[in-house]
Amino acid sequence: MTDSARIDLWLWQARFFKTRAMAGAFVAAGRVRRIRDGVESRPDKGSRSVRPGDQLVFVLGARIVDIEVLALAERRGPAAEARTLYVALSGEA
Repeated sequence: MTDSARIDLWLWQARFFKTRAMAGAFVAAGRVRRIRDGVESRPDKGSRSVRPGDQLVFVLGARIVDIEVLALAERRGPAAEARTLYVALSGEA
């Protein structure tokens, strides 16, 4: 397994979006903040990378999702498996 993954693929595998296309459109719209090594950025396309240790902040529905990426996935597994990919930093993810 590599040390990074496409952000759209990771968001889909972590089950934040029903399709990878939806995740990619969400990222392309500038609605995700990625914090890596203390530097905040807004990935502008789904092909941008995410890796363990990155913090992602975005709004889904009426809630703010603030998570830290713990692991990368090889596939889109069941919800219980997806929850092992991240940890919520505040509130509920």
